[in-house]
Amino acid sequence: AVRILKALNLQPRRTIRVALWDGEEEDYYGSMGYVKKHYGDPKTLQLKPEHEKLAAYYNLDNGSGKIRGVYLQGNSAVKPIFENFLKPFNADGASTLTIVNTGGTDHMSFDSVGLPGFEFIQDPLDYETRVHHSNLDVLEAVNEDDLKFDAAVVATFAYLTAQRDEKLPRKPLPKPQ
Repeated sequence: AVRILKALNLQPRRTIRVALWDGEEEDYYGSMGYVKKHYGDPKTLQLKPEHEKLAAYYNLDNGSGKIRGVYLQGNSAVKPIFENFLKPFNADGASTLTIVNTGGTDHMSFDSVGLPGFEFIQDPLDYETRVHHSNLDVLEAVNEDDLKFDAAVVATFAYLTAQRDEKLPRKPLPKPQ
């Protein structure tokens, strides 16, 4: 996604950060540590100044399956925005927006402190049944065409979010955990 933005020489209005997390299976160790350091603590909901600055967090975490849409995490206000973001990809099957909350990925760390965190919906391929956490979970097992498509979708979401006049709408703050 970053290579696409660089190749197009795009200069977003806001900073786009890319993160690779460690320890998701160990209670979101990497992403939760980052969230606590920069945005706030979900246990107390004491928020830090950077909390107000984050526009959105997007997560791609389910193997190399093609993106088909986005889990809105209960944030219905982003639906028309994301419909517009996905329009260029509709003909290729990326058009699903579901209000459903999904779990099991690092977007939950951001959602836990009231930040707009979203997970992309992907084709499952054999990810959950054969690949996930197995000796098949290697670079050689990825679908290159799907990942190229996914990179275009992620680059589009990151860039369009960074170009918006306003940050994405937020849900009400959750209760402290």
